[in-house]
Amino acid sequence: MGERFAVLQLTGCSGCEVSMLNAENWLHENQLVYMPLILSAEDIPEVNTLLVTGGVYTEDDLYRLRLAARRARQVVPVGTCAVSGGVANLGHRDAVRQVFFDRMERRHVPRLLPRCRPVDAVVPVSRYLTGCPPTPELYMALLFDTPGFEAARTVCIECGRRKTRDRPQRLIGFHGGEVDPEMCLINQGYLCIGSSTRGGCRAPCPRAGHPCVGCRGPSTGFIERSSEEWLESIQRVFRRMTDIPPEEIDRGIRSPQFALFLFQFADYAEAPRDKDKVF
Repeated sequence: MGERFAVLQLTGCSGCEVSMLNAENWLHENQLVYMPLILSAEDIPEVNTLLVTGGVYTEDDLYRLRLAARRARQVVPVGTCAVSGGVANLGHRDAVRQVFFDRMERRHVPRLLPRCRPVDAVVPVSRYLTGCPPTPELYMALLFDTPGFEAARTVCIECGRRKTRDRPQRLIGFHGGEVDPEMCLINQGYLCIGSSTRGGCRAPCPRAGHPCVGCRGPSTGFIERSSEEWLESIQRVFRRMTDIPPEEIDRGIRSPQFALFLFQFADYAEAPRDKDKVF
């Protein structure tokens, strides 16, 4: 049996855990010793690798993370919530928090912390596995150094759709119109940001006809740069490939469809990660 690893789930949706379970190789390579979603165990034993999903949003999250990190040789935040706070971070608003703090007498649920924090704000980490959720292949490459695995620089490179000279003049909604299965989504008028998003996922969304929304986070070139620089890079791509007014692109990028991942890019800018640690 290979190395022992554990999965600690904090405030999240279990999507990352389900994705990992879809990768069957780990059953034969490493020994999973702790994962509450499927294993009944109270305590995390000593492990080589601790994968952490979800953000640190409750006192219980904070306690369990600090305790588990002491028992692992390396800690790896997995997914958008663990890397940058994720969807729970969208609730970091005074009005929303007040709803919970007005009911402090409720003792049967963990008390919320003032804000949802990423894992590396609490404990040192060795690497980051980004995605919402990371694909099964990415789990395998991280855990087992899969021979021959190579991530492209951006999702756009992995997508492989054909660029054309078509220059749309307006944006098409996420589910509007009929998608050409071969043509680049930008050339069809869809707001796809795969050109600035980290590769490695094999582009399942744009290949299926759904624009990339940036769940893998910034490509290596933008990890240590501001979110505004990332937004400007997307604008440049659309200026080069379309005749869509810049203000329309800007409104689209800042729309609710991109809100979760705009938070992620902004978080990278506020607390830059070592780009060599981002997988």
